[in-house]
Formats: sequence, C-alpha cells, structure tokens
Amino acid sequence: MNSDQGSHFTSSKYTDLFLDKGCKISMDHCGRAYDNIFIERLWRSVKYENIYPNEYDTPREARTGIKDYFEFYNEKRPHQSLNYRTPVEVHFGL
Repeated sequence: MNSDQGSHFTSSKYTDLFLDKGCKISMDHCGRAYDNIFIERLWRSVKYENIYPNEYDTPREARTGIKDYFEFYNEKRPHQSLNYRTPVEVHFGL
C-alpha cells in the first residue's frame, strides 16, 4: 500500500488495517509533488469527462457509468501522450 505522509495515513489505527492483513506499506517522500501526477490526471479525466456531465443519481449508476468509462478510456479513447493510441494498444503492443 502506498500513501502520502499525512498524519491520518501514518496513524497506527490506519496502518494497522494493512499490516494486520500482511501488506507492506510505503510512503511518498516528503516534498515529492509529482509522485501522484499520473493518477491525479486520470481522476481529473474521470471527473470532467464522466462524473460531472452525468450527475449520477445513485451509487449503482455511478459504479456502472464509471466502469463503462474506464473501458472506454482504456480501449477506445486515443491518448495524445501515447501518440493517439489507447492504453490497451500500448500495453499489449497492438
């Protein structure tokens, strides 16, 4: 499990949840502002391209819609940073 170094992530109440299950814990280094940049960009896309425009009424609708979006994001949506290929094409060398 990887997290930031904030007090809520370093409390024994939180870390024991993972340690009790046999997980290893790593924490980002202090001052590493770019550690989460890729996941932050992903969630920005999810929010602005899917969640905000759809205004889901129930958690079930949100789960289904977000699942469908991730399939689109990975299999059909070309990414500029991947030379306009999809993540599936890059990962599997298609």
